[in-house]
Amino acid sequence: MSIWTPSSWRDFPIKQQPVYPDIEELKRVESELKSYPPLVFAGEVRDLREHFARVTRGEAFLLQGGDCAESFSEFHAANIRDTFKVMLQMAVVMTFSGGRPVVKVARMAGQFAKPRSTDTEVINGVELDSYRGDIINGIEFTPQARRPDPQRLIRAYNQSAATQNLLRAFAQGGFADLKKVHKWNSDFVASSPQGARYEELARKIDESIAFMEAIGINSENTSKLRRTDLYTSHEALLLNYEEAFTRVDSLTGDWYDTSAHMLWIGDRTRQLDGAHVEYMRGIQNPIGVKAGPSTNPDELIRLIDKVNPENIAGKLNIIVRMGANKVQEHLPALIRAVEREGRHILWSCDPMHGNTIKSSNGFKTRPVDEILKEMKQFFAVHKAEGTYAGGVHFEMTGKNVTECLGGAFQITEEDLGSRYHTHCDPRLNADQALELAFMIADSMKEAR
Repeated sequence: MSIWTPSSWRDFPIKQQPVYPDIEELKRVESELKSYPPLVFAGEVRDLREHFARVTRGEAFLLQGGDCAESFSEFHAANIRDTFKVMLQMAVVMTFSGGRPVVKVARMAGQFAKPRSTDTEVINGVELDSYRGDIINGIEFTPQARRPDPQRLIRAYNQSAATQNLLRAFAQGGFADLKKVHKWNSDFVASSPQGARYEELARKIDESIAFMEAIGINSENTSKLRRTDLYTSHEALLLNYEEAFTRVDSLTGDWYDTSAHMLWIGDRTRQLDGAHVEYMRGIQNPIGVKAGPSTNPDELIRLIDKVNPENIAGKLNIIVRMGANKVQEHLPALIRAVEREGRHILWSCDPMHGNTIKSSNGFKTRPVDEILKEMKQFFAVHKAEGTYAGGVHFEMTGKNVTECLGGAFQITEEDLGSRYHTHCDPRLNADQALELAFMIADSMKEAR
């Protein structure tokens, strides 16, 4: 391989990048970003990699979730809090019922850029650049909004810094106290159509907390009961932004991308000779790679070896996004190739992206039944192959949106327009996400 530097990706073909009209302004912004403080620290990244190694060995489970694309307009403390709360609720359900610790990684504090199927969009005969996320351009269909603006990089950094700061406060400042999480689950129980099951779980959690307090273990003397670890992640799509935060760790001399704890490569940008793979091979962060139905087993092995040549457990997460009717057809060959070659891989399931449809009234949506079906197939294939289904990857929000069809509360096509707020892809709402958490917990039980 050629010598790697934080900028060596610039010598490789690249996809899914905006065309900035003012290159000199872009260079000035990139230079300014390089002087900004990191958003995460190398020690935290190493901690996450150790957690991922435990998941790879089957000793823990990965829950990764959050916004499809963060936006400037929906940047509110309440939105961050509510998504954080749902992740805590899901983790408690999965830990208590599934019997394994849950590693929590949020799609937050940097998930701004989005790949698009076409470079331009046509409405009423007018053609403009596609919306690529608030870090690049605006969602409004006007020439000025759709013009890629380098200043948005700085605004995205500032919002990411504020989000990261609030997440740290929530995770370490008492908001994650297990007693409070129990109360939040009880709130969900009150209105759920499957209330009896949730009520039983809530009762068991309550009894466990009461028992621990009776023997002197409580949130005052045991920090694990009142604090948690939450890591951040985003798709490393905009490489000039990632390069600006690629820093040398003073303790190890290794390169880390300090814009997030974990980064991933999308299904559209995982070319072996492409810029995104070139960039990812040089950083020490845990890396995710999306694998769709077009992923070839031999190509996957070459990609694994390029991104993780030392075969380090905890470095690489293959995020499977096949679609509900394609998992059983395509996933076994990938697993068998990885097992045959002895590669250490964390396997997780993204049941969102392969199950996107358009409703009869024009909304992009995802049926919860298809999401559930893909997850069940993912777990079933791993069980049949004797391997470990290590995690899930959701686009979700703590807001009470109506973007995905179905679920226990039966969101219909007619309901979609009432609270359809996403800037890009449809997300699970809090109730749907919790419903799926119980299904995952059941699958974890069966795997044990």
